Amino acid sequence: MERPAAPPASELLALPVLGALVVDTGRGDRVGEFRGVAGPYWSLRPVGGGTEWEAEPHRVRPALLMEQLRARTARLNARSRGEVL
Repeated sequence: MERPAAPPASELLALPVLGALVVDTGRGDRVGEFRGVAGPYWSLRPVGGGTEWEAEPHRVRPALLMEQLRARTARLNARSRGEVL
């Protein structure tokens, strides 16, 4: 009897809620918003907008409260300086 193939890693990991803040450990602990699944990768984008990037699901973890606050504060500070809309 043959064993069924193991599901891809992206199916073994619980998907974050759309818009949840996560950390991509494969890119220097970059914080991003979860945007969805693109093939074997997860699509993330910078907090508050910007160009999305793809991350390997096994290198993504939920953002700690401190990391969430830091990312949102950096966005607000950039906005107050007129660097972003």
